[in-house]
Amino acid sequence: MSDHGLDLFDDRRQPPPPRPRRPRPIPPDETPTEVIPVEDYDGYYEDDYAEDDYAEEYAEEYAEDDYAEDDERAEPEYIEPPEDEDEPPRRTKRGRRIFRWVGALAVIVLIGGGAWYGIDKVFGYADFDGTGDSDVVIEIGQGDSTNAIGTELTTSGVVASSKAFVKASEDNSKVLSLQPGYYVMKTKMSGAAAVAKLTSSGARVGVLQVRAGTQLDDVTQPDGSVTPGVFTLLSKASCAQLNGQSTCVSAEDLRKVAASADLAAMGVPDWAASAAAKGTDARRIEGLVAPGVYDVKPGWKADELLGFVLKESATKIQAAGLAASSSVQGQNPYQILIIASLVEREAVTQDFGKISRVIYNRLAQNQRLQLDSTVNYLLDKPVVTTTDADRGRPGVYNTYSVAGLPPTPIGSPSSDAIQAALQPTEGSWLYFVKCDKNGVSCFATTLDEHKQNKELARQRGAY
Repeated sequence: MSDHGLDLFDDRRQPPPPRPRRPRPIPPDETPTEVIPVEDYDGYYEDDYAEDDYAEEYAEEYAEDDYAEDDERAEPEYIEPPEDEDEPPRRTKRGRRIFRWVGALAVIVLIGGGAWYGIDKVFGYADFDGTGDSDVVIEIGQGDSTNAIGTELTTSGVVASSKAFVKASEDNSKVLSLQPGYYVMKTKMSGAAAVAKLTSSGARVGVLQVRAGTQLDDVTQPDGSVTPGVFTLLSKASCAQLNGQSTCVSAEDLRKVAASADLAAMGVPDWAASAAAKGTDARRIEGLVAPGVYDVKPGWKADELLGFVLKESATKIQAAGLAASSSVQGQNPYQILIIASLVEREAVTQDFGKISRVIYNRLAQNQRLQLDSTVNYLLDKPVVTTTDADRGRPGVYNTYSVAGLPPTPIGSPSSDAIQAALQPTEGSWLYFVKCDKNGVSCFATTLDEHKQNKELARQRGAY
């Protein structure tokens, strides 16, 4: 039984019908007495037919290949099934074509759906709604790309995906100018909200900027203004509001750590730690905090904050050229650092090399340095010029009364000052005085020359 229901209608090729037997030709001189139907004639045999003149014609006519293409081949007789017999409907060629088209369309839909799913996986991205929930601190590294920032935000739970941030930042050029450091964000922010928050003025936190010459403690200037010291600056940098809680570490807590901590463990170079350890108060780390910008993380404790700054400073000081092997005229690395701090406080940059030479020349002759900067270091209110009373105060930092260098640096020396202390300008000067309003000094080899320079300074209104 075929899948159409009847073998009779199977459209596979059927064998050709039996060839009809042809009657024997009757000669013209013979009159037939009986007409014999072809189907009843038995006297014509296959062998006779094969030798007949028409054999070749019939052989060609009924060859199998020709027969397959013959339009006059016998059609099968259709037998009508009984009316009470249930027969499944036959699938016509038209029906089969429709079925094939439906199948093809289904395949196209499936392929198209898969392609769209793939495109969505590649070009789509997850994104949160709103401006976020709880506070979180994230860090942007030096040279981070937008993708790198997006990854950091995703890892910290700020945005749902890196693409959400990258897409939202395409129209905001401020993202390209973000500085490395710490930023307060919120978890579960939309990409657009994250970009807006990250580029706002108050987002960056933990920035500590130490200028050259800055001391550890605050200094009140002659005009009454206060110059914050390293401890105050670091305390402010530690502050942020995270979920309603302040992360501030007080300047006093920082002083306590500076006075008691293991300096070598805090990252101070060995050549400086051994000398500074002799001090008993917070001033022992004076000069060990190098000028520069530091990024500290709000939430760190006092020892973490100070330890980070000291380690970073050690790298900066070493980069300036000061190392354990440094030596100038018998002065060790720590003493060179002290000289650099004196140079920083006494002169403008263009005079650094000459001021350094004056200090080395005086030390070589065991002559007191007599620097106002060392006297002012212990004064709550430093003055431009010290008085006789100021210079008469006893103390290890008073270089008018004590020969040699002070026990510690008196501020944070810049790399230029360190370079000047390592390579002082050649000269025989023993005296200098600021002789112009722009801070430039006049140098002298003899005391008489120095007195002349002082008079010139007064005339110019330098002091």
